Amino acid sequence: MPKSKRFAGLTVLAVLAALAGCSSPPPMPAVDNVDIKRFMGDWYVIAGIPTWPERQSYNAVESYALLPDGRIQTTFRYRHGGFDAKVKTMRPVGTVEPDTGNAIWGMQFIWPIQAEYVIAYLDDDYQQTIIGRSKRDYVWIMARTPSLPPADYARLVEKVRELGYDTAELRQVPQQWPEQGPDPRTYPDAADATR
Repeated sequence: MPKSKRFAGLTVLAVLAALAGCSSPPPMPAVDNVDIKRFMGDWYVIAGIPTWPERQSYNAVESYALLPDGRIQTTFRYRHGGFDAKVKTMRPVGTVEPDTGNAIWGMQFIWPIQAEYVIAYLDDDYQQTIIGRSKRDYVWIMARTPSLPPADYARLVEKVRELGYDTAELRQVPQQWPEQGPDPRTYPDAADATR
């Protein structure tokens, strides 16, 4: 084989090996164990790298309820574009992945596709959490309260950075409580949307 062809072949192999090595980020690390019953309830979305429908969300609240079959009914409510905008709701169902300490779920918006949902951080009191994805495309900082002390928020942003995200892309979700008008946590006639 001529030297030029051998060199070209080795170059192609080197490029393919490099691409294979960096083709996907490492898996999102998950917390060791989640007491699933303690995790249920309302979580205010404090900040995140949002999906397209969430880019103009206000008063975003994600609520979890354990179903009899062990799956998790999720209700995500938010106002699109302002505090006085109509409430939109998404209702995906989460399925806990076996042998993950309840920290990795498949979140199903449309059958049969399940989106990865990883509880990457959870404080001991179940008051603050970070939900991430291995693709490092979306992330959510959530809390049991609609706002956080600045030091807590800065600490969580640093954790998001450590997980491999570009924190310049984080959007803080405006939260204003009590609301003027129906509370999106209990408003039964909210318009459905998709995340």
